[in-house]
Amino acid sequence: MIAFISRLFTLFFILISAAFGLLVAIWGNPDEKTWGPLWQQHYDDIPFGGIIILSLFVLSLLIASWISMTARAREAQATRLVKQLIEPDFELPKKQALPKSLKKAIAQTSELIDTQRKSLQRLSNERAEANDKIIQERIIAERQRLARELHDSVSQQLFAASMLLSALTENDENAASLKQVEKIVQQAQLEMRALLLHLRPVALHNKTLAQGLEELIIELQQKVYFHIDYELEEMALTKAEEDHLFRIAQEALSNTLRHAKASEVELLLVARDDLAILRIQDNGLGFDVEADKSTSYGLQNIAERAVEIGCTYKIVSVPDEGTIVEVKIPLQKEEEHDDSSANSG
Repeated sequence: MIAFISRLFTLFFILISAAFGLLVAIWGNPDEKTWGPLWQQHYDDIPFGGIIILSLFVLSLLIASWISMTARAREAQATRLVKQLIEPDFELPKKQALPKSLKKAIAQTSELIDTQRKSLQRLSNERAEANDKIIQERIIAERQRLARELHDSVSQQLFAASMLLSALTENDENAASLKQVEKIVQQAQLEMRALLLHLRPVALHNKTLAQGLEELIIELQQKVYFHIDYELEEMALTKAEEDHLFRIAQEALSNTLRHAKASEVELLLVARDDLAILRIQDNGLGFDVEADKSTSYGLQNIAERAVEIGCTYKIVSVPDEGTIVEVKIPLQKEEEHDDSSANSG
């Protein structure tokens, strides 16, 4: 608003100065005889000079409004482009009404982000293929963490169930107590299955990502209460990308088991527009993403693994409607994939 007012009065001052200079050039130096008609002649009781001043003010207002709208449109356009920079398939549109300096800066930033993304992918792939010792240490640490969770969650629920069962002999309201015990035991089973899901091997062991996910889903369908609908496509991914995407899928399914209370889950692994897309969607309870992001170990794990392989991710959840976890990663061209395989060999 301050910029608009400043622009308005600057334009008004310039137009007044220009009009005054034009009148001086036509009528000469101002004197009462020559310039008298400006305030002596009236139109609808408004002096002719006042009409000129009012017209110049309106013209200044229109020009200032046009400049402000143009500036806001360019700012909004630049903001949209900056937000799109993190997308793997970002390309600067050729027909963009932006200053050359801003276009150049956006192009350089996009190139830098793409370079950093490829660097992260390469480093992650090298670590996945070369650092078996680190992977084993992570497996041990993960199992220790799961052992603590198993003790803190499942054992406590089973203890509560045993206490209720022992009270049944002394309580006449056996039906209500049994229902409560049933809920506790069912939740304990879900917790146990989620924890066992984490205990699966980190690596795919010579299986493709699609094969590993299909095996995981078939195993889960025999043990869980909800239906899993899935679509899996084979695609060329590096070992690091496959391992990280597999663990992301495990983490998302584990969260669904433990918290969602869903009746349907959909898992997609598809290739679209040179992107590999992994999406896990459920119709469960949902949660507040912003409130849980900083405290949920599972969400942090998904975010960290996505960043490590240079892909973009989003987690969308609506309370009482469900949750979507989606990861997108650029697919390498066949030549690049062959070169990287030859170099690793």
